[in-house]
Amino acid sequence: MNWAAISFDWNQIRAFLATAEAGSLSGAARALKQTQPTIGRQIAALEQELGVLLFERTSRSLTLTQTGRDLVGHVRDMAEAATRVSITASGGSTAVDGKVRITASDLFCAVLMPKVLQRLSDMAPRLQIDLVADNEIRDLMHREADIAIRHVRPTEPDLIAKYLRDETAHLYASTKYLERKGRPTSVEDLSAYDFIGFGDDARAVASLAPFGVNLREENFRYGSASGPVAWALVKHDLGIVAMSDQVGMDTPGVERLNLAMPPITFPIWLVTHRELHTSRRIRLVFDLLVEVMGEVPATSA
Repeated sequence: MNWAAISFDWNQIRAFLATAEAGSLSGAARALKQTQPTIGRQIAALEQELGVLLFERTSRSLTLTQTGRDLVGHVRDMAEAATRVSITASGGSTAVDGKVRITASDLFCAVLMPKVLQRLSDMAPRLQIDLVADNEIRDLMHREADIAIRHVRPTEPDLIAKYLRDETAHLYASTKYLERKGRPTSVEDLSAYDFIGFGDDARAVASLAPFGVNLREENFRYGSASGPVAWALVKHDLGIVAMSDQVGMDTPGVERLNLAMPPITFPIWLVTHRELHTSRRIRLVFDLLVEVMGEVPATSA
């Protein structure tokens, strides 16, 4: 370890990160429960110590310089490590209690989250988790949820998003349906099969077209905006659906279509608001979710 290279003060780092995320000295002061002049002095001291300019200052706002942008990621890693040290020193995850609201799609909540919560329960037995099953993006800014699991990265600047991994999906149907209808041997055959929709048949048609699957809305004979209901229709032998491999490969009586078709991929993002840096409870659950959900499942292609 090159100790001589570490000459800055941790409080200066906290002030820099809080200001970068809040976009102002006043916002950083509120987050850290300090005065605005104190935050300003800490940032100035850090700039002097490092010999760089971290912010472009105007009369109304602060904007990160290129050097500041380059440093933010490293500083955020330091903050996360410091939080983990604090949690460990104060008794670890078992000492954390209270309620955290997690929102995800209804299918994700019904099929995948129980396994995740089993792991969370072992790691933090005093936590209470309230699952909000919702296919719409919940408003984290208004505290409708503390943490969201989504397939798109949020654009709001006051939200914190962490990319976990890409998930894969393929076409699935029940074995009974395929035995009755006959197993397709090519993607061209699929135009003669029934499909299960998730509420927007035109969008489903468009999403499958790049894979050579030429369908019409008439192919979607059954469907539901509810993910668990649509999956139940598949399990009851009513048609084919594009489904996450985590769900499809773990469901008895359902099989993946054996076609020369690349996997459908979609990202998984973990999203929360800036209370992540001040709430030990949310920080812990966020980190545990990163650990549990960031693992690539064995069933993924």
